[in-house]
Amino acid sequence: MKIVITGSIAYDYIMSFPGRFRDHILPDKLDSLALSFLVESMTKQRGGVAPNIAYTLALLGGRPAILATAGHDFGEYRDWLEARGVDTAHVKIIPDLFTASFFAGTDTVNGQIALFYAGAMGRASDVSFKDLPYQPDIAMISPDDPAAMTKHVRDCIELGIPYVYDVSWQLARLSADEVREGVMGCRMLAVNDYEMSLIADKTGLAEGHPVYDRKIVVVTRGEKGATIYGCGHRHDIPPAPPYRIADPTGIGDAFRLFAHLGVHRVGNAEVVEHLPDRAERFFGFVAVVIQAVLAAHEASDVLVERPLDVQQVYLHCRIVPELPDDMLHRELAIAGAIDWKEYFGHGIAS
Repeated sequence: MKIVITGSIAYDYIMSFPGRFRDHILPDKLDSLALSFLVESMTKQRGGVAPNIAYTLALLGGRPAILATAGHDFGEYRDWLEARGVDTAHVKIIPDLFTASFFAGTDTVNGQIALFYAGAMGRASDVSFKDLPYQPDIAMISPDDPAAMTKHVRDCIELGIPYVYDVSWQLARLSADEVREGVMGCRMLAVNDYEMSLIADKTGLAEGHPVYDRKIVVVTRGEKGATIYGCGHRHDIPPAPPYRIADPTGIGDAFRLFAHLGVHRVGNAEVVEHLPDRAERFFGFVAVVIQAVLAAHEASDVLVERPLDVQQVYLHCRIVPELPDDMLHRELAIAGAIDWKEYFGHGIAS
C-alpha cells in the first residue's frame, strides 16, 4: 500500500512549566493578556506532523512517503528519517529558509501554549500530488500551510485519491468553505472534540450530522478517550491507563495513524471475518490497534527506535480493564490470531 503524508516538517522545542497555565489567566483581563512563564526544562526534538505520522507507520514495517517542504537545515533530519524507513524523496528543500519550528510549553496537567514559525512550510504549495510518479492508495492531509492544504484536497479529489482529513490547528486559518470542502471530500475525518465543535461552528456540520454517515470519523476526547463513527455505529473507546506521565506532544499523531491503519486493513483482515458484520470487524480491529499498540508504544516512552514486538504489544493489551467484556474478549481473540510482522507488513509495505 502506497501511503503519502502531507503536513508540516518541523523542529520542536518543548518546554515544561511546573504549574498550571490556567491558574495565571484572568478571564476578565483577556483583552490585555500579557504573560510570561519561567520553564524548568527545554528539549529540541525532530517533529512536524508529517514525520511524526510517517515515523510511527515505519515502525510497523511500512514505507510511507512525505510530500512537503523543508529548509536548508533539513539534511540531518532527512538522513534520520530515511534510516528508519521513511521515503523523503518528495520533500522539496527551500534553500533560503529554515525548517518550520514549533515552540510549545506544557504544564503539569498537559495544558499547552504554543507558537509556530512557518519557515519553509510557507512554501508547501510548491509540491503537488500531480508531480508524484505514482498514484497513492491513500493520502493523509495533515496540518500544513493553509493554501497547501486546500490545494492538496483539490488534487486528491481531482485525481481520485482517497484521503484522511486531519485539519487540526489550521481550522483557525481556513475559511468555512475550505473546511467544508475538505470534510465533504474525505474518506476519514480525524479531530479532537474542540476541533469538532469549531467545524460545526464554521460549517454547520456538527458531530452526528448525516454527512458523516458514509465516512469514518474519529473524535479524540483527551482523558475521556475517543469516539469512532462508522458504518452507522458509534463506538466509544475508553482511555488506556497511562504507564507513565511524560509529554503529550505528538501522541495525537500516533493515535490518528493507528486509526487510519485500522480503517484500511479491516477490509482484508481474514482474522476477524468471523465477527458478525463489517462494522463489528472494523471497530474490533481499530480498538486492537489503538488500545494495544498505542499503550505499548507509550510504555516504551515513544522513543524506542526498533519495531514493536507482538508479545510486548499484547501484554499491555491485557491490562486495560476499562473495556467492555465483549470488546475485551474480541480483542484477545484477534490478538491471539495475529502474526504482527506478517499481518501488518503484507498490507503496508510498498
